[in-house]
Formats: sequence, C-alpha cells, structure tokens
Amino acid sequence: MAISAKDVMELRKQTDCGMMECKKALTEANGDFTKAIELLREKGLATAAKKAGRIAAEGMVYADYCPECKVGVVLEVNAETDFVAKNEKFVDFVKKVARVIIKENPADVEALMGCKMGDTTVQGALNDLILVIKENIKVRRFVRYEGVCAAYIHAGGTYAVLVNFETSDEVAAKPEFEEFGKDIAMQVAAVSPSYLCREEVPEEVIAKEKEIMMAQMANDPKTANKPDAIKEKMIIGKLGKFYKENCLVEQEFVKDGDLTVEKYTQKTAKELGGDIKITRFVRFAKGEGLEKREDNFAAEVASMMG
Repeated sequence: MAISAKDVMELRKQTDCGMMECKKALTEANGDFTKAIELLREKGLATAAKKAGRIAAEGMVYADYCPECKVGVVLEVNAETDFVAKNEKFVDFVKKVARVIIKENPADVEALMGCKMGDTTVQGALNDLILVIKENIKVRRFVRYEGVCAAYIHAGGTYAVLVNFETSDEVAAKPEFEEFGKDIAMQVAAVSPSYLCREEVPEEVIAKEKEIMMAQMANDPKTANKPDAIKEKMIIGKLGKFYKENCLVEQEFVKDGDLTVEKYTQKTAKELGGDIKITRFVRFAKGEGLEKREDNFAAEVASMMG
C-alpha cells in the first residue's frame, strides 16, 4: 500500500515520532493509524515522544574537525539534566551526529534527523537513546564549515568553538598551525567576540553605539558643553575601543597582551612561511537562550509522599 506524505505528517503530529519511523509504522500497518500508533508504542517510540514536552536545556555542545575532508562542525544536543553530558552513550551519540553532519551536509536539523546513522537514522538513534537515558533529548542546532578549521571544546562541553581559516595545505599540515588554530579558538571561547572585524559590524549597531556615546557625553558635565566637532572626534576614539573589545582580530591576544589577534596571526604566518587569514568563527554556549528547568526539591518530596 502506498503511504502518502500527508499521512506520514499526520502520524508524526499525533505521536511526535520521526518521519522515517512514522512511514515504517504506517507501511507495516497498511495505513491503519491506530495500528501504526500501537506499533510505535510497542517499539517504545511513543514513550520517547511523551518526554518531548519536558524542558531540555542541559546536555553539551561539541566541535569536531576532519582534516582529511577539511570539514568542521559545531553542534548542541540538549538533555534535561547536566549529568547526562557525562553519560558515555550520550557523548557517543553526539560525536556520531557530528560525523554525520560532516559527511552528509544536511541543510538543517530537520534534514539531519532523516540522515542515515548506522543501521537507522539520526532520529531513530535519538529515540533509542531517549529510551535508555529516560530524558528528553534534542539536537538543537549546528554549524558546518568547509575548509581548514580549528575546533575547541571547553569544560567538557560547556562551550564549543569552530574557527575557519584561509591558508595553504602546507601551512595547515604543520603542528605549529594546529597550535595556532587552538589558540584562536580558545580566544573566541574566553573573550566571546561578537564580530570577526570592524567591517562586519552592522551599520545599525554602530549608529546605536554613537547614540549611546552622545547621550553619555551630554550627561557628563566635563563634555556636555564641548563643540560637536570635538564630540565627533571623541566618538571616533570610543568606537576604536568598541572594536577592540568586540572584533576578534582587533582584540588583545589573551596569551600575549603585546599582540592583537591580527598581529599574532601575521607573526605565525611569517614563521610558517605562508599566508593565514581568519575568515569566520562560531561559538556555542550550552543552553544559551533556553529556559532552564527549576527543580523544587521540597515540592518533589512532598508529591512523592502523597
């Protein structure tokens, strides 16, 4: 019996299970929705779906780079409790998902869930993991870069960074470049720049900063009565400080305060006999922007006692 995409979507809506699992269930049930739901429940997938409404803001972020294929990835997989990040099965799942992203280049998380992983799909593997760990687990987001990259994970998955470079194969193959790449990724993790360089700062951001600076000067008795031309020059100086704080290449290098990140990059390129350019970066912090679950221990004990 031919199963329509509409039927698959409807079953997915009812059960919260993956597209491929819903299609398999409907095929096995010859299109009978009740039977398909029973099959999903028998496989434990419906149980996993029941956990989907629970808050998942813990887990881990992870970064990986494949030097052979020159593809890097950073991703976040969330769970309900922080100790799940130490679970070997959970960590193994995250690493395998990263490899799938590197190999398959899915367009988004939804496409990723349908990618093959072992004998099943990413969605299927996720459902199996939920049954074992008994928590809501979600693949939240990922970024994939092609080209020479450096990947860095901090504090067991609290922060993860991926940095993309333009350089030659000869330079990228040197151990000194690997150390340099790690330094830049650690810089991003530690200082959290908002932009790569001043040219990437949006005009509206600069305009807002200027507006704030003008208001600050207007409220300061030392600068309130200065001519506008003087205030404009002062704003240029203040913007310079803004760029130094928010743009990666202009930041003070954390391992050597006498250098900026740009100067450190130029120094390393000269030492390695080639050119190196930082082209982009991404920094994930575990659970950023997500609602955190607040456990009330007293209430929990009270409920257990009836």
